Amino acid sequence: MPEDERVAMQGGQDPRARGGATPARALDALGLRAQRRLSQSFLTNPAIAAAIAESAELTLNDTVLEIGPGLGVLTQHLVRMARRVVAVELDAGLAAALSAQLGDPPNLEIVRADGLTVDLAALVSPPFAVVANLPYHVANPILFRLLFHEPRPTRIVAMLQEEVAQRITGLNGRTTFLGAAIATAADARIVRRVAPGSFHPVPKVHSAVVRLDLHAEPVVPWPEVPGFIEFLRAGFTQPRKQLRNSLAAGLGVPPIEVAAIIAFAEVDPSHRGEQLALPVWVRLYRAWQAHAGIAA
Repeated sequence: MPEDERVAMQGGQDPRARGGATPARALDALGLRAQRRLSQSFLTNPAIAAAIAESAELTLNDTVLEIGPGLGVLTQHLVRMARRVVAVELDAGLAAALSAQLGDPPNLEIVRADGLTVDLAALVSPPFAVVANLPYHVANPILFRLLFHEPRPTRIVAMLQEEVAQRITGLNGRTTFLGAAIATAADARIVRRVAPGSFHPVPKVHSAVVRLDLHAEPVVPWPEVPGFIEFLRAGFTQPRKQLRNSLAAGLGVPPIEVAAIIAFAEVDPSHRGEQLALPVWVRLYRAWQAHAGIAA
């Protein structure tokens, strides 16, 4: 028996009973369509879904939060590998159909809600993992919420747009605001790349699976994290300009003040933001704090 049929039947239902194993047929059988406004693209390759689940290194003691389960192509693996799976789905039609699609597994809880605003503390408590094919148009704010607000997972495995994945992990050795911000709280690596043809509808972009392992503590104390993130944002306002000009523009202060900050942090003023590793940004932030304290 082919792998996709074997997986579906382990969930308690022959795929032919729901219109075929493909997302297009499953949606048609449910009377639903992929909604572009929700960035809906459904995995068509069960091997990739299995690989995503495997890369999370789940055990039967784990609780998993899945955001955007869709038709359950990934969920069907998670319910077999974890003790409890909480699936948050914004689409009402998909949320209503998901449990039956998978044979009503007893360890699956479906919450019809927006992953950006749902009260996560009411759904899960640490330790838990996040495994998700995130909607691309809201992937960044969801990641920031998971990384910097309680409750925080121990790890995140997420399908993202490949360009975003490269910015997170470092593209050609360059640092980006997104990469530096996420590195504040987690280690990131690309698990695998995924071609557009592995989805329905076929997106116009390539995708990648990223794993984030969260630190017990961020690179600066928690009360300072918001200020540090905003400092990073200011520093990457013009990342290809020399640091003096980029920071001056982002912080809204004269370049001569920024030059003093850079000298205090012992950083080469000719460098650009994209050339600086995270520890250097921490030094610059400390220099900025010292400068602001003297000015006050």
